[in-house]
Amino acid sequence: MAQSERKESDMIFPREVLIGNGYISRAYELCSRLKLGNRALIICGTVTRDIAGKNVADMLSDKGYSCELMIEGRATQESAERVGEVAKDFDFIMGIGGGSKIDLAKMGAHIADIPFISIPTTASHDGIASPRASIKKNGSSLSVEASAPIAIIADTGIVAKAPYRLLASGCADLIAKRSSVKDWELANRLKDEPFSSFAAALAMLACNTILENADAIKEGLEESAWIVLKSLVLSGVSMSIAGSSRPASGAEHLFAHALDTIAPGKALHGEECGVGTIIALYLHGEDWKIIREALKKIKAPVTAKELGVKDEDIIEALVKAHTMRSDRYTILGEGISRGAAEKAAKITGVIA
Repeated sequence: MAQSERKESDMIFPREVLIGNGYISRAYELCSRLKLGNRALIICGTVTRDIAGKNVADMLSDKGYSCELMIEGRATQESAERVGEVAKDFDFIMGIGGGSKIDLAKMGAHIADIPFISIPTTASHDGIASPRASIKKNGSSLSVEASAPIAIIADTGIVAKAPYRLLASGCADLIAKRSSVKDWELANRLKDEPFSSFAAALAMLACNTILENADAIKEGLEESAWIVLKSLVLSGVSMSIAGSSRPASGAEHLFAHALDTIAPGKALHGEECGVGTIIALYLHGEDWKIIREALKKIKAPVTAKELGVKDEDIIEALVKAHTMRSDRYTILGEGISRGAAEKAAKITGVIA
């Protein structure tokens, strides 16, 4: 059993999590119950404004709330600071959309020190419930401290209608917890890094839920959206317990960030993490084949070709991955050789 159990941390959990069909209609009911004030800043994109943002704004406005829709694009350091400055004039902030809009809202809430409500329209990654945000700065993705949501509203009807690729990416991000927890245990043994068995168990529960239901996760099936959303919330809560992204981010995430710098815009973050997990578990000496098969069932990428990148990009990302976060010890250690990277990628079938 891992030692150095984390003894103290600030753990902030969602007070309410609403997951179900048509639940976007419960936005006013939730805001009223939480008594957050009547000035709401709503962060969304042009697409998610039409899917849910305008609906929520009109609903709250009809009940006497003062609402402002703020349309944003990518989650960059500049846009996060802009949202944070505007948010200072509001009582609470709502993030409606996929990863970037949720990240901007939680960063804005953190800067302005106001509550944040997460309203995902896709289930592409576990940021919907976590106290961390992925922000682009100088061309790199940074995982930074942000506000955990005070509440989550996830309408399964809306999420099920989103492109299936996003849901499959969310599944891959959850399956990645198998390697991230292994890395955390390794860092605990070799570097005496604080470890929380409770946080690790929650992350693994989220992972195993997807592995056990891989055959049942299908395109257009609302039950699939419910399974994935529930698991994403578990993963987000595990990070709140750990006080960091440790239970949900290991070598596979370092690989994903490295690949994103080498071949930007080719694949989704969760997709990259799924492929990274296959290789990371091979390096750990674990059963990587079960991960590969689950990803194939879910129709998530398992090869460089399916990711839309070159074989050389995979090798380069593996060699570069350990430099992405100097404070995060993983199975990659101080780095692996190009020969070892090529061997691992070939044996696991990631490259030809």
